[in-house]
Amino acid sequence: MGHDWVFEVLRDLADYAERNGMPRLAGKAEEALAVAREEIAAQRDDGGAGGAEG
Repeated sequence: MGHDWVFEVLRDLADYAERNGMPRLAGKAEEALAVAREEIAAQRDDGGAGGAEG
């Protein structure tokens, strides 16, 4: 599973914001999704452990 839950939460937030008339929040959630994809991909490319948060 790894980081899959992060994508699910951010997607849910973006969808909720869209449905409830919060376009700025939806945009920020989409932006956060893009950042998450980039950073997680970079960890995988570097062979990083990922999830090594303290």
